[in-house]
Amino acid sequence: MTPESQIDILISGGGIAGLTAAAAFGSAGFSVQCVDPAPPITERDSAGADLRTTAFLQPARALLDEAGLWDRLAPHAAPLEIMRIIDAGGDRPEARMVKEFVAAEISDAPFGWNLPNWLLRREMVARLQEMENVDLRLGTATTGLLTRTEEAIVSLSDGSRTTARLVIAADGRTSPMREAAGIGVHTTRYGQKALAFAVTHPIPHENVSTEVHRSGGPFTLVPLPDFEGKPSSAVVWMERAPRAEALSRMDVAEFETEMTARSTGLFGPLTLASRRTLWPIISQSAERLYGERLALVAEAAHVVPPIGAQGLNMSLGDMRTLLDLAKAAPGDLGSRAMLETYHRKRFAEVKLRVKGIDMLNRASMVSARPLRDARAFGLNALYALSPVRKTLMQMGLGVR
Repeated sequence: MTPESQIDILISGGGIAGLTAAAAFGSAGFSVQCVDPAPPITERDSAGADLRTTAFLQPARALLDEAGLWDRLAPHAAPLEIMRIIDAGGDRPEARMVKEFVAAEISDAPFGWNLPNWLLRREMVARLQEMENVDLRLGTATTGLLTRTEEAIVSLSDGSRTTARLVIAADGRTSPMREAAGIGVHTTRYGQKALAFAVTHPIPHENVSTEVHRSGGPFTLVPLPDFEGKPSSAVVWMERAPRAEALSRMDVAEFETEMTARSTGLFGPLTLASRRTLWPIISQSAERLYGERLALVAEAAHVVPPIGAQGLNMSLGDMRTLLDLAKAAPGDLGSRAMLETYHRKRFAEVKLRVKGIDMLNRASMVSARPLRDARAFGLNALYALSPVRKTLMQMGLGVR
């Protein structure tokens, strides 16, 4: 006989988005099962560790507090006090324009807080393991989805089945649950890849996040806590795919020379302090954010290039909306009315942000000198107008 369980919510996907959702809905009193085919790697130097970082913007903190996660994460978080944008699109790879967006202009708090993804997984798993109403099954995949008006039945790779009132698909850009529900996606490919790694440097970052624009995509340095007694930053370096692949194969000394030049030497010579990981850059959005008894969140719903810390923070916006709807009418959990409301509240904003980040990425990729000059002129014009600058910062945070 196939083992069966019955719960309020099944979350497909045990990445950062799925683990956050499990903690948030579990803390709100719902019974939750969270499954993922791969156990999380929770040590920095282990093979396969996710060396990217996540910047939680201001609005995310309330959700992390409610989920019982913030107290665990705060000691490891590097605050982001200033967002610096550098245009290095001249003949030489050096800063020709520097603009800084200062959090103090709009808030008493930082723009956000940056943490390594491997550490987020470690702390989130620890939180879920202490919650009696959360069944965490890492190393278990979803294999089938059958929905009815009143429930969803999910088949799992361990031979069991789970009946849930709501299934949350947080299972990535190739979401099995989205595909099972027959929901299509629109995908844009840029011919870009991104390198992610950590560095140390002699000049402190002073809690400043920096994007350097030249061509191929932004080179972004985000503050990390000191590593082995030295100032440290996480780097995401976006380039056209052939160039990114060549950089990933360089020996360490040559790579350090290249990345120091690409950073315009802002923090002095950069020293590689981790492995290099490489992944493709796309934009993607689902045709709708729900199916029968199914809600799409995070990369199952939308994928954007890593610019402006928008990716996971859009995902947390999905969860905030879903959680508020669930708490307002627990008896309505997973109903068509609830899911149509979720779609209506999130879909337009998601489409707008996906399009906006697409435009920013295309602007950052330009290689022709006149277009690079136009990009610098546009940035300078936006920064010069204080009301516009403040509005852009508020929009970037997802607040009005």
